[in-house]
Amino acid sequence: MKKPKNGRLALAQKQLNKAHNSLRATGERRNSIMMTFNALRNVSSNPWRIGKIVAAALVILHIEHDRAT
Repeated sequence: MKKPKNGRLALAQKQLNKAHNSLRATGERRNSIMMTFNALRNVSSNPWRIGKIVAAALVILHIEHDRAT
């Protein structure tokens, strides 16, 4: 919700904004990851080789973002 002219939001409005922002951040993170793999969409190579490239890209992505899965 937008701040009113006095510049103060009610507690319920702040909580709503926080929930909305957390959902939005998750969606934007997902879009960012999808754009990382966008370059692999038009690869015309051996399917086994593409699988290895995707697996390597996923390992790099996990290392960059410090994630196990």
